[in-house]
Amino acid sequence: MEVGDIILCTVDRIVGTTVFVKIDGTSIEGSIVMSEIAPGRIRNLRDYVVPKKKIVCKVLRISESGNIDLSLRRVTPKEKKEAIEKSESEKSYTSILKSILGADAEKIIKEILEENDLPSFLEESKANPEKLEKLVGKENSKKILDVLKTQKKKKTTIKKEIHLTTTKPNGITLIKKVLEIFKEINVKYLSAGKYTLELESEDVKVADKKIRAMTESAEKEAKKLGIEFSVK
Repeated sequence: MEVGDIILCTVDRIVGTTVFVKIDGTSIEGSIVMSEIAPGRIRNLRDYVVPKKKIVCKVLRISESGNIDLSLRRVTPKEKKEAIEKSESEKSYTSILKSILGADAEKIIKEILEENDLPSFLEESKANPEKLEKLVGKENSKKILDVLKTQKKKKTTIKKEIHLTTTKPNGITLIKKVLEIFKEINVKYLSAGKYTLELESEDVKVADKKIRAMTESAEKEAKKLGIEFSVK
């Protein structure tokens, strides 16, 4: 765990104006002071947090003594959504491993978590099963991957808005040349010089990385052609 990490927690208790939580998947406790619960004046803490409620927090500080200061208000809606989806994904993968590995599942999961998170490890195993085979054997590895291949993952759409403007007489042709870089994704015309980029994917991080790479390439091309380029 590091400063800046987004983590899922369960509210344990409220003492005065401080909220104490248990960090999910661990036995570690963290705390949130009132000013980090929500922006503005808070009349009643229990309007935001109650014992046993699941909340998504950001790690602010980790002291030498081990105290972990958290924030609820600094978590963006996107970060909250991704953390919840990741938690649901981890539960699903854990359930698969337990159904196939039985009593050995907890030990295997612990070994995986020492180097990687469970969803990433198992998704990577679809293409490269060697590490999984070493942990669980070829037969169990095949059973796990067969189940994973039958799963239907929820798709998410990543969107970005770009602006392209130029005063050159052949401006339309030049803009089309820049937009060709995005031929693998859905490009929609909004208004003069404005376009939205949309990419649907089962993996948010991969989709976001792909759009960012295309956007960087498009920006370089636009600069060469003398076109003003910006991303909203």
